[in-house]
Amino acid sequence: MYSYLKGNLAVKHPTQIVVDIGGIGYEVLIPLSTYSHLPAEGQSVHLLTHVHIREDAHQIFGFLTQDEKSLFRLLLSISGIGPKMALAVLSGLAVADLKRAIIHEDLAALTAISGIGRKTAERIIIELREKVLVDEKSSRRPEETGTDDELVQDTVLVLVSLGYKKPSAQDAIKKVLGEAGGKRLSVEELVRASLKVV
Repeated sequence: MYSYLKGNLAVKHPTQIVVDIGGIGYEVLIPLSTYSHLPAEGQSVHLLTHVHIREDAHQIFGFLTQDEKSLFRLLLSISGIGPKMALAVLSGLAVADLKRAIIHEDLAALTAISGIGRKTAERIIIELREKVLVDEKSSRRPEETGTDDELVQDTVLVLVSLGYKKPSAQDAIKKVLGEAGGKRLSVEELVRASLKVV
């Protein structure tokens, strides 16, 4: 239906944004990998899109790179994986890391993602292993966030959206930040580190 959306980034959250196009606000669901590279609110944004149509809703999913969109669609082709789980997978592992996990049959990396059990991880590997290519050099360091308060709030929001209780998420974040020793972390880095201890 829509191949891409280009407009003004009106609202920006770790799991969902609103793109203003000609005075109409389009709600777009995004993975964490896309959120980490979005411009500031008020700036222009260009997203590749996938539209998921259900009887009760039309949902738009947005991605900054073709790799993200392609992997999302490949994940949807697997029985038992819907849009929400596909987003969770893309939020749990960076694109390059996800490709490596699939190619090298790394079940531990895949099952570390919230909502992905061993059987689902095995299906992902079996069905996608021959379809994905690993590009070790394609990884980019995410932009750092602004204040520590924003960092914590955004990370809590992501963890809660992935199914974790807020108190557990806050405890995990506190532990990770404590172990970081003052090192600046992006939301993406903090989420992934927190997922290992939550």
